[in-house]
Amino acid sequence: MLKRSADEDRIVNAPAPILRFLGAAGTVTGSKFLLTVGGHRVLVDCGLFQGLKQLRLMNWQPLPVDVHGIDAVLLTHAHLQMLPQA
Repeated sequence: MLKRSADEDRIVNAPAPILRFLGAAGTVTGSKFLLTVGGHRVLVDCGLFQGLKQLRLMNWQPLPVDVHGIDAVLLTHAHLQMLPQA
């Protein structure tokens, strides 16, 4: 099990909601956001990267956060790129 970093602990305990972008930066696929509010962490979408091989290979990289600390996953809509990765 991965341990949360000091930065992640600071974010989880922040007094205001924090929205962190984890995907779809520089491309339109791979949408992932982590919403932290009131000590709870919600992954909003968990999309797949599509298109060029360089993008698709990103699907095999671990998320840059401790997934065991995520309380819920919220899917905003059901396109292939918005469904959770296996």
